[in-house]
Amino acid sequence: MSTWAIVLVKDFGTAKQRLGPALDPRARRALARRNAERAIRASAAADHRVVVAGSDEAGRLASRLGADFILEPRQEGQNAAARRGISHAVEQGAAAVLLLSSDLPFVNRKSVRLLLEAAAQESGPLAMAVPAIGRGGTNALYLRPPEVIGLHFGGDSLASFGRDAAARGVSFVIHPSAEMALDLDEPPDLAHLRRAV
Repeated sequence: MSTWAIVLVKDFGTAKQRLGPALDPRARRALARRNAERAIRASAAADHRVVVAGSDEAGRLASRLGADFILEPRQEGQNAAARRGISHAVEQGAAAVLLLSSDLPFVNRKSVRLLLEAAAQESGPLAMAVPAIGRGGTNALYLRPPEVIGLHFGGDSLASFGRDAAARGVSFVIHPSAEMALDLDEPPDLAHLRRAV
């Protein structure tokens, strides 16, 4: 069964705006690029991978790391980017997809592989989510088949994904992952990062 990892990478220049009180624009850009590189490298655990790139720079990074990429014509948010990636994967014959945030400072290939192995142990249609620390967010989402539920990234997305799966009779599984739990969105997340390091 062909599984595609879809890495959602925003434009580095406009990423991490909410970290403004803690980091200057240059530091935010460097952080966004470094985390994107980690996520793209980690996504190599899947059969195939594609980066949905919010800028030419993000696309060039994906290409340098050996990943396919789709350049967004305009940035319309995480759900629109995810839809673009899923459409591409489905056109290429994907049986399942893994949507992966590029804001994860500790993600690695092993953590992605463990998620995919856990998903393989489940039968039938499946949505498997990695919860974010705090805020009820979702840092990674495995879908089999790729359009088995809708997309609800944003505030309290974990609960939204669970409700959607329940309404459709789809198995919804939480996959805890220390390497994928922390995403860097707000200044308190940097404190988490410093403590972990």
